[in-house]
Amino acid sequence: MALPPRVPRPAHDGSAPVRVLTVAGSDSGGGAGIQADLKTMLALGAHGMSVITAVTAQNSLGVQGAWELPAEAVRAQFRSVTDDIGVQAVKTGMLATAALVETVAALLADVTAPVVVDPVGVSKHGDPLLATEALDAVRTKLLPTATVATPNLDEVAQLTGVRVESEDDQRRAAGAVLRHGPRWALIKGGHLPGGDAVDLLTDGTEEHWLRAPRQDNRHTHGTGCTLAAAVATYLAGGYEVPEAVTAAKDYVTGAIAAGFPLGTGIGPVDHGWLSEAAG
Repeated sequence: MALPPRVPRPAHDGSAPVRVLTVAGSDSGGGAGIQADLKTMLALGAHGMSVITAVTAQNSLGVQGAWELPAEAVRAQFRSVTDDIGVQAVKTGMLATAALVETVAALLADVTAPVVVDPVGVSKHGDPLLATEALDAVRTKLLPTATVATPNLDEVAQLTGVRVESEDDQRRAAGAVLRHGPRWALIKGGHLPGGDAVDLLTDGTEEHWLRAPRQDNRHTHGTGCTLAAAVATYLAGGYEVPEAVTAAKDYVTGAIAAGFPLGTGIGPVDHGWLSEAAG
């Protein structure tokens, strides 16, 4: 596999790198959430900024607790960053409650930069990260703000009722997601059986089937966060959606291959693998 690119960084003239904002929960174990997003953005050449929506007590075994922040704290963080520094792409992750989904969706309505929505519903270990009553707000308020929505198969089922068991089902799932308003849907097929991890990216007109050899590594914590953050970073760098998603999949495939054990459960992907591979 060819090494995925980094987004162009400015010459040493005092100008800033591209700016990407993540709106998500904190993972105390460092493998997913805000921590994974910021590591990904740095690895790919961007300046990452954050709006923390929730704090989790989390390690390699699962999520032991989660506490969402008040809507006014989320709103203040967002305005603080966007009003002064500005953003060239936004990525959303764990939003926890209907109130936070509605708050973030209202904030995103005023953003002209690309938005990547990772509709986080459950953790790698199956722990719920989104209240059931928030699903309707995700469908009707958050997804319409998305340039790209990146649900995994469990999240597709939560949001649309479509159960994906084959590539044909991925096409049906994408149509169901697109009906909620995102410009593009990326239906991640990593949980499907088979030798390749197959994702479908479509805007309802054109389709891009993205295939990568399945990595024999159980240490995959943070995969979804990392992919969505990488897509946002490439979009901030001026890539068109298909090119951004293709490069992001190459990056996350390498990160999964280099995932490492941490604690006694499932370890994280290696966000720094690209620097190591490039020497």
